[in-house]
Amino acid sequence: MASSQPESEFSFPSACRIRSGSDFDRVYAEKQRAGDDVLLIFGMPNQLGISRIGLSVSKKHGNAVQRNRRKRLLREAFRLSRKQIPLGFDFVLIPRVVETPTLKGYRSSLIRLTKKIARRQSAPIKKVD
Repeated sequence: MASSQPESEFSFPSACRIRSGSDFDRVYAEKQRAGDDVLLIFGMPNQLGISRIGLSVSKKHGNAVQRNRRKRLLREAFRLSRKQIPLGFDFVLIPRVVETPTLKGYRSSLIRLTKKIARRQSAPIKKVD
């Protein structure tokens, strides 16, 4: 039986995920990135009114079990931080190689870096006279 519960503020619907290779390529091609010791984030505005994330976790992070753990932590960080992340952006999250990743570390980096990218995108373009 399907439940018709309203969407929670902490939900993570499939509409918030970037899955297609062309969407990843489009975000990378925009060349807007921000990073720190924990995350590297590429971002660009979308016309959807919601923010979406895509994950790219390379084999440098270990075997499949270790990579999947990082992906779960990143999805959870996004899910819990959706209200603090700017709306209307596509973000590709690439974790840096750190000893033991934490949800708290991913959350703080995610919030700070997504806001940094959003500020850059909304900044007026300066003309050189």
